[in-house]
Amino acid sequence: MNRPLHVFTIAIACLLRAQLAAQVQTEVPPAIAGAKSVAVEHIKVHGTALEGNLEGDAVDRDVYVFLPPSYAKEKHRRYPVVYALHGYSIGAEQWTHEIHVPQTIEGAFAQGAKEMLVVLPDSKTLHNGSMYSSSVTTGDFENFIAHDLVNYIDAHYRTIPDRSSRGLVGHSMGGYGATRISMKHADVFGALYIMSPCCLSPRPAGAANPEMEKALESVKTPQDSAKLGFFPRAMLASAAAWSPDPNNPPLYLDLPAKNGEPQPDVLAKWAANAPLAFIDQYIGSLRRYRAIAIDVGDQDGLKIDTGRLHDVLDKYGIAHSFEVYSGTHTSRVADRFQNHVMPSFSQNLCFETNCR
Repeated sequence: MNRPLHVFTIAIACLLRAQLAAQVQTEVPPAIAGAKSVAVEHIKVHGTALEGNLEGDAVDRDVYVFLPPSYAKEKHRRYPVVYALHGYSIGAEQWTHEIHVPQTIEGAFAQGAKEMLVVLPDSKTLHNGSMYSSSVTTGDFENFIAHDLVNYIDAHYRTIPDRSSRGLVGHSMGGYGATRISMKHADVFGALYIMSPCCLSPRPAGAANPEMEKALESVKTPQDSAKLGFFPRAMLASAAAWSPDPNNPPLYLDLPAKNGEPQPDVLAKWAANAPLAFIDQYIGSLRRYRAIAIDVGDQDGLKIDTGRLHDVLDKYGIAHSFEVYSGTHTSRVADRFQNHVMPSFSQNLCFETNCR
């Protein structure tokens, strides 16, 4: 007989919907005639914040850097930087295909967006996603993005090294990451764009699922994890990020149910990582942003919680834009990146070395 098992955060439900939506072909904006080429550099960035992670995830991370057309010629010019975070189950390389860069970056510049650098870091882990969180199991991906990566880019490229010239954007799990990191690191970033964010709030109790619990308990190696379906693997990723346990090898995580019984301490940790649960603590930080934009598709299962995020900002009188557009979770992501994300940062980042 099934009993109530545990609270599922929206992380799991939304990530499953995201996978199904990913089967929909992403619409690609037409190439702009005469658009100037953007240079692409594929580099590795060492994550000091990731050192010693118990999962054995790579410490040197793949990063794609897109340099604007004038970068090679105008040797004394400095540029703002946009950091773009990918979703669950993909890495930075697949993210480049989903948002169709560099074509969409080139298209944005051709249509009048000011030139800036765009940086895509890889945050894929053993169980397919870091949740951009701070965990001894996966490593501290929150600070890898906000500090290690930003410091590296500022040290190796001609950037404007000021928060007013840094933008942060993410989609799905990356939207969660952008929401989380923006609240906790308003001293680093100055403008924000949140696309279809997952994992914003806890969910009510679900029914027991003995088959899933058995599958999760059988995972002892990376190979075992790779054999899992999307739903249980996303559960492991969430647990590794939000309920790490250095005393529980081999996966070093605690699941929200054990032997069919809910684990209240674990559930509390998961709920504490839901941005709608902790946003009230960071209202002062959110007020510091030069601009905040939020969007979501009208056929996206994440629409309700994304609307709740908008409602909270409205309640506190925090200026922002919010749009529900026609589309699914992934169908318009490339179009949104070219025609909405890039123009938003063009309008709201600082392009001078001495502005505040």
